[in-house]
Amino acid sequence: MKDISVSELKQLMDSNSDIALLDVREPDEHAEFNFGGLLFPLGRIMSFQLEDIEDLKDREVYVYCRSGKRSMQACMILEQAGFQHVNNVTGGALAWQEQIGK
Repeated sequence: MKDISVSELKQLMDSNSDIALLDVREPDEHAEFNFGGLLFPLGRIMSFQLEDIEDLKDREVYVYCRSGKRSMQACMILEQAGFQHVNNVTGGALAWQEQIGK
């Protein structure tokens, strides 16, 4: 697992529209604010219900939550499940709102 800042992620997103971005927060958090990630709550990852994201196993995947703690946990589990290139978005949605905006 690698860490990536929200500013580094924003640069990647601006230069590449095909970013695999996972939001591991809960649906209400995602509905309130998100920056384009596929909603895939941590609970599904913890119970290894990964069939819907199996196609991401060999891609660079960027994982975020509210602050970076749940996404770190998700990254560790995804690595155990065979995902090759997982990146934790440090600071999560809070950092995105603070540094990038809505």
